[in-house]
Amino acid sequence: MPETFESALQARAAAMADACTRCGKCVEVCPITGAAGLEAAARDNPVGVIGGVIDILRQGHNSEAGNEAARQWASGCIRSGDCIEACDYGVNPRFLLSMARVAMARTKNDVVTQRRGGVEGFRKVARDVNQISRLQLDDTLLERLGQGKPPPYPPPLAGEGREGADTPPDFVFYTGCNVLKTPHIALMALDIMDALGISYSVMGGPTHCCGIQQLRSGDLASFGRFGENTLDKLAHSKTGQVLSWCPSCHVQYTEMTLPSVEKTRGAKPFDMTPFTLFLRRHLDRMRPLLRERVPMRIALHRHPGVHGVVEAAQEILCAVPRIEVLDLQQPAVGLQANNLRVLPQFRRTLQEQELLAVEAAGVDALVAVYHSDHRELCAHERDWPFRILNFLEIVGASTALHVIVSAVI
Repeated sequence: MPETFESALQARAAAMADACTRCGKCVEVCPITGAAGLEAAARDNPVGVIGGVIDILRQGHNSEAGNEAARQWASGCIRSGDCIEACDYGVNPRFLLSMARVAMARTKNDVVTQRRGGVEGFRKVARDVNQISRLQLDDTLLERLGQGKPPPYPPPLAGEGREGADTPPDFVFYTGCNVLKTPHIALMALDIMDALGISYSVMGGPTHCCGIQQLRSGDLASFGRFGENTLDKLAHSKTGQVLSWCPSCHVQYTEMTLPSVEKTRGAKPFDMTPFTLFLRRHLDRMRPLLRERVPMRIALHRHPGVHGVVEAAQEILCAVPRIEVLDLQQPAVGLQANNLRVLPQFRRTLQEQELLAVEAAGVDALVAVYHSDHRELCAHERDWPFRILNFLEIVGASTALHVIVSAVI
C-alpha cells in the first residue's frame, strides 16, 4: 500500500522517538518549564519529562499516556528551539512536542470534532485576513500581494529582471496568512527585491494555507491535504527556492510537510529560506542602497525560534547609517508573539519587563522582526515614549523606498 502523508509523518515521529535517548537535555534548556506549570520535582527529573512525551507518542490512542509533567510541557511549548540545539543525537524535540500535542488532541476529540475544529479555525483566520487586508489596501496592492482575482497558473512574474511570461521567477515569496493584516511589511519586502533586481512571484493568504489549524485540531489527514496543496503551488521557481516570511509557516514546512513529502515522493520540490536570512546573504548588494542616514537608537525585539533570523536582522540594521542597536538583555524566547499565547501570564510579564527596559534605556524605537510581534506591540505605542517599528521599515527609510520613521529623525 503506498505511503500517505499522514503515515510518513507518523513514521518520522516514531523514528525520532526511537532515536531519543531520554537524556533530558531538551527539558533542561527549555525556558518555559516553570511557566508551563511543571513542579520543581518534575523540573529536577528531566529524564522523566521527556520519557513521558515519548510515551504519549507511542501510546497516542491512550488518553492516560505519559505523565502530567509531559502533558504540561507539550501544551506549554512556545517553539523556542533551544531544545534542538541541545540534542546531541539529531532529534528535534520541538517536532516531537508538536506531534505529542496532536496525539493529545486526537484522544480528546473524535474525528468529526477534530475536523470541525480545523475548519472553524481556518475560517476565522481567512475572515480576519481578508477583511483587515481589504480595509488597508486597494485592488492593485492586493493583487501585488497575490490577493486579487485568482491568478493564472503558473503565476505571472513580479519584480525586475523578467525574462518572459513563461519563465519561472528566481524565487517564490511566500507570505503566509497573517502578515497580510500588516501588509506594509510584506510590501516593503517586495520593494527591496525590486530594488535588488530579483524576479519573484508572490503566494500566500488563505488560499495558500500551511494547514496549521488542522494540525492543532489533530486532523492530520486535512493537514496533509492543505500542506501538499500549497506545496504544489509554491514549487515554481527556477532556483528551487521559496522565501518564507511567516516563522510558523516556515517551521510547519521545514519540520513537517517537506520531510513527509520527501518520504512519499522521493524528493523535496524546493528548499525554504527565511526572507531575513536571504536579505543577509545579499547584504553586500544592499549596502549601496542604504544611503539615507537614520539616526536612531533602537532595541530589537527577539524570538530565536528560527535559527539565525534575529542575528541576521541585527546585522542588516547595523548596515544602516547612524542606526545604533542596544542590547537590553531581555529574555529571547518563543517562535513569535502568537506562540506565547498558551502561557498568558508569562507573556504579559515578559512584555511588561521589555517595555519598561526600553523606556529606561531611552531608545527611539522598539523594533520587531515578525508581523505578529509588530501587531501586538503596536497596541502599546500610544502609552510609551518610543515607537514600534518593523526592521524592514528602517531598511526602507535608508533606501528611500519608504520614509516611515521621518517623524523621529
